[in-house]
Amino acid sequence: MVDVILGLQWGDEGKGKIADYLTPRYDIVARFQGGPNAGHSLEFEGKKFVLNTIPSGIFHKSTLNVIGNGVVIDPVRLMEEIARIQPECPDYADRLLISQKAHIILPTHRILDAASEASKGANKIGSTLRGIGPTYRDKTGRAGIRVGDLLNADFMSVYRNAADAHLKQIEFYGYTDFDLKSEEEKFFLAVDFLKTHKLINSEYFLNEAIQNGKKILAEGAQGSMLDIEFGTYPYVTSSVTLAGGVCNGLGIAPKHIGKVYGIFKAYCTRVGSGPFPTELDNEMGEELRRKGHEFGATTGRPRRTGWIDLVALKYTCMLNGVDELIMIKSDVLCGMPEICAAEAYIVDGVQTNQVPSNLCTANLEPLYRTLPGWANELPYDKGFDALDNNFKSYVQFIEDYLGTDVGVISLGPERHKTIMR
Repeated sequence: MVDVILGLQWGDEGKGKIADYLTPRYDIVARFQGGPNAGHSLEFEGKKFVLNTIPSGIFHKSTLNVIGNGVVIDPVRLMEEIARIQPECPDYADRLLISQKAHIILPTHRILDAASEASKGANKIGSTLRGIGPTYRDKTGRAGIRVGDLLNADFMSVYRNAADAHLKQIEFYGYTDFDLKSEEEKFFLAVDFLKTHKLINSEYFLNEAIQNGKKILAEGAQGSMLDIEFGTYPYVTSSVTLAGGVCNGLGIAPKHIGKVYGIFKAYCTRVGSGPFPTELDNEMGEELRRKGHEFGATTGRPRRTGWIDLVALKYTCMLNGVDELIMIKSDVLCGMPEICAAEAYIVDGVQTNQVPSNLCTANLEPLYRTLPGWANELPYDKGFDALDNNFKSYVQFIEDYLGTDVGVISLGPERHKTIMR
């Protein structure tokens, strides 16, 4: 059986910490989409690591980790990421398996990403400039290069054809701020490094594991409101971030999907452009950013902040079929006199509990419920019942609205600051 862990908001919900926390229950952790635009932060034993492509189970010695076919891989960034974790995981290569069907991010993909974003001016999407979008476009356009292609004798000619096609597009944008020769030197060095790893037919490996009774945790990246189909289009990522993406991203049948864990913050954040109904562009928003250390783990960009949006949260619970909720960063709201939660929208003067088909153009105003705040500190080592009553009421309010139980509460970035209910 394959359980799924994914984000229910606009990303940065804390998937890395929770995946790491749940890993001891599983034999395999497998990433099913996204690429190095992800930044999954893990903290334990006084150390902090940020994972971009490697699954978050890598620090557990008894767990295998699979980079699935739905992921796009930048060999240079993967090599850098491995260098960061290797002192902690000297045996990582024994436990890291990479799908031969995963697509490769080329240097020209990243340059093309920057050229495209620069051309949009004030209408930028908010890309991380990691080459994710152009790589997925080549994938769907049947022009991509996959990990398995690196092993072929004609790889260099295939690469050159792809790079030349990208350079024509870059020339069209009039973009010249790049040094391709330098980027290619690093790329080919990283390709040789990548080829020394275990490159597998991941769909066969995972299905055989399922048949043998192994427990698998499928780890998503980004967030449900950034899904290419159901997110705030066009301000979305380039892959399917919902539970349905597990089947395509790992090559498993829907009948093998077990429990779906949905992670959300006790408030909301978003990075980059796009609609954000509950955004607080004021002192309160800045306070949330400061207390929550809301800066991108991968890009360092300050995150936009706002109150929790229960309308959007119920929408993503529906799309994912969430079985259990996981709430993080409740501690950031400690000491605030009042907490607000959007429980409906006013769209063109009409109250609704549905997310409009186009959030970008909707004339929308959130309708808030105000709840009392809670104590300056929430102890993580005494269980849920010992927590502040106002906080427990906040959790109950969310559960009642969403119709789903909150099974795990995170009260800090460290692995041990977690309450299981």
